[in-house]
Amino acid sequence: MKYLDEYRDPALAGALLAELHQVATRPWTLMEVCGGQTHTIVRQGIDELLPAGIRMIHGPGCPVCVTPLETLDRALAIAARPDTILTSFGDMLRVPGSATDLLSLKARGADVRVVYSPMDAVRLARQRPDRQVVFLAVGFETTAPANAMAVLHAEALGLTNFSMLVSHVLVPPGMTAILDAPGCAVQAFLAAGHVCAVMGWTQYEPLAATYRVPIVVTGFEPLDLLEGILMAVRQLEQGRHVVENQYARAVHRTGNGPAQAAIERVFRITDRAWRGIGTIGASGLALSDAYAAFDAEIRFDVGRLSAVEDPACIAGEILTGAKVPTDCAAYGGSCTPRSPRGAPMVSSEGTCAAYFTAGRRPAAPAGGRGDR
Repeated sequence: MKYLDEYRDPALAGALLAELHQVATRPWTLMEVCGGQTHTIVRQGIDELLPAGIRMIHGPGCPVCVTPLETLDRALAIAARPDTILTSFGDMLRVPGSATDLLSLKARGADVRVVYSPMDAVRLARQRPDRQVVFLAVGFETTAPANAMAVLHAEALGLTNFSMLVSHVLVPPGMTAILDAPGCAVQAFLAAGHVCAVMGWTQYEPLAATYRVPIVVTGFEPLDLLEGILMAVRQLEQGRHVVENQYARAVHRTGNGPAQAAIERVFRITDRAWRGIGTIGASGLALSDAYAAFDAEIRFDVGRLSAVEDPACIAGEILTGAKVPTDCAAYGGSCTPRSPRGAPMVSSEGTCAAYFTAGRRPAAPAGGRGDR
C-alpha cells in the first residue's frame, strides 16, 4: 500500500477482523505501549470490535503523562525566574504541577514559550544572550535524538545561556516493570513503531524470551494495529514468543545508527521517576558528565524539589493499565480536557483524553442509563 487512506480501508479492516475471529480460540490480554496507538484504538473502536475475550490494556505510552510531577514543579520554579525563558512543546504547558501549570504561570507574566523543535530553543538562546533559555526535554527514545542534537549544536555555537531540563524515559525498562508487577495480566505487547524506528527491536528480544511474551512492532493506523493484534494473537495461539515487525515500511531490526550515536554521546542511563508509577531503575536518560554544563537541574539548583500527586487522580493505575479512565471518580466531572486534574487528560496521547474525546462515559448505576 502507498497511500494513507489505504491503511484505513474498511474492507481490509473487515478482512483482518474476520481472520482474527477465526484465529482466536481463547481469551488473551494485549497491551499497546504507545499513546498514539491508544488514541487510534479508542477513536476507531477497535477494542470494541475484537473477538470476545481479546482485551486491550492501554500502557504507559504517553510521554507527557509519564513525566513526573517533580519535573513539572522544577520547570515551574525555573520559569518563575525573571531572567529565564522556558520553552517546551504545547502539551506540557497544561500539565498540572503541585500548585499550578506553565500556561497559568505564563498568564501571570512568566516568559514561557511553545516551540516546535528543541532547535528553536537553541536559536532563541542565540538571539537573546541576555536571558537564560531552558528547554523542557521529555519523551521516549523518539525525541531523544533531536534533543541530543540541540545540545551538540549549542555546544558548537559556544552558547552559555542554553540548558535542558531532562526527563527522558525508556520503553523496555517500563515494559519490564509492568511484567514484574504483581498480578500482571499482559500476555503480549504491541511495541511503538516510532520508538523502534530509532532504536530497532533488539532490546525487546530478551524481554520476549525471558517473559515468554510475543512483542509485535506496530504502526499507528487502524490496519497497522489490527494486523499487529492478529500477529500477536497468532503467536499466543501457537505458543510462540518472539519479536515480529508489522511496521516494516519504517522499522529495521537495528534501528537508526546515527540517532543512537547522538543519544549515546550526549546522554547517560539513569534511574527515572514515572508519574504515578514511581522510580524504575535504569529507565531514563540524563545528560552525561561531559554535557553537565547544559543541565538546567544543576544550573538552577532545583533537583531537591519533591511533590505529592493529586489524590483524586489515579494516573498510575491508568498508565499501568490496572484501571481504565471510566473507573476514576473524577473522570468527566472535575477532570476534563478543559480542566484536567492529571496528565492523562491533558495530552493528545493520554488515555483519559482518548476516552473523553471518543465519548466514552462511565456506566450508569443499576436501573439508570449510560453509554460508552
